[in-house]
Amino acid sequence: MSLHATPTSGRLHIAFFGRRNAGKSSLLNALTGQSVALVSDVPGTTTDPVWKSMEILPLGPCVVIDTAGIDDIGELGRLRVERTRRVLRRTDLAVLVLDPTRPPGREEDRLADELAARKLPVVVAVNKTDLGADPEPCLEWARRRGLAAVAVSALTREGVGALRQALVSAAPSDWEGPPIIGDLVRPGDLVVLVVPVDLEAPKGRLILPQVQTLRDLLDHDAMGLVVKETGLEAALGHLAPTRPRLVVTDSQAFGYVSGVVPRDVPLTSFSILFARHRGDLSTLVAGARAVDSLRPGDPVVVAEACTHHPIGDDIGRVKIPRWLEKRVGGPLEWRYAVGGDFPADPERYKLVIHCGGCMINRREMLQRLAAASAAGVPVVNYGVLIAHLHGVLPRALEPFGLTGREAGPSPRERLSASVD
Repeated sequence: MSLHATPTSGRLHIAFFGRRNAGKSSLLNALTGQSVALVSDVPGTTTDPVWKSMEILPLGPCVVIDTAGIDDIGELGRLRVERTRRVLRRTDLAVLVLDPTRPPGREEDRLADELAARKLPVVVAVNKTDLGADPEPCLEWARRRGLAAVAVSALTREGVGALRQALVSAAPSDWEGPPIIGDLVRPGDLVVLVVPVDLEAPKGRLILPQVQTLRDLLDHDAMGLVVKETGLEAALGHLAPTRPRLVVTDSQAFGYVSGVVPRDVPLTSFSILFARHRGDLSTLVAGARAVDSLRPGDPVVVAEACTHHPIGDDIGRVKIPRWLEKRVGGPLEWRYAVGGDFPADPERYKLVIHCGGCMINRREMLQRLAAASAAGVPVVNYGVLIAHLHGVLPRALEPFGLTGREAGPSPRERLSASVD
């Protein structure tokens, strides 16, 4: 990612689905005006999802995703279809591409049903109108399902403008979720950001949540003072008698920072900010309460959405296990799910511990929380858990007007509300 690019996790995810050779790749290229996806007359040319970050006006920063055909065959085909289905977890807006020479059948019905079950907005694109086939049966199929539909030709680009407008109309308005911090401050407010230098961050860079939080402050005309934890006490002294509006700390420094920051100054963490921005804070707070019922030997899974190389005193593999086993009074059974993986059988575990989620979009985080909730398994993220283990969670929730006992809507309800 360049220094000027919007992170993938902060972009609207638009995915193209359909049968092999329906023209998904050609249509994606026509829509974007770029050769994003490899195009061929040979069915099954697209074998793995192809991701491209770009700007689509007036939608803004997007990720467009080309997928393998939903009717792929053979053992390799089955694996390709499974990878296509995994894309659904990250999709904010689906484009279902139909070929009028092959009227919709079982594959399209099954996919449309799954898209509806996931409450995903859908635009149907009836492609290949240049071939002379009547698009009306496909358009009628879409109308019966209440889906927006456009006849288009990727070859001649006829109808591409109408497809773009249909995407603009169908795009969910709240796909980004609440601001990271902007609604907690007023123009001119000063916020102190406590940023320990993370050894696992790239040299010369801060980690993504810290950068995004600072940018959100600036976007809302507030000021950010960035200090290491070792400089916090001096910084507060320089500010006195002025009190900062808020102090935001890296979760790993919660214990120290909470002792330095005066009790009348609001305090929270980057990870808790992202618990709300990327997912559902009340669900994760409920997961923290479940920590107190853990017993030695219980199975716990740690889900990390990124694939950083763990070194030294790694937060997910060393520090959290050490702190949690000290609280529980004995060793736990640890498992790890990294990158795009999330346990298919969350019911096996007594607790899911998730990272801050800065590398995945809100849709996927809510899908993960919903999967854990549906299995009856509590889930908590790093920041909420660390605040709970250090006894500062009630204080860390005060900036949001929470006490730690709120239930709130479930992740499944939030998924539904995001597109209703």
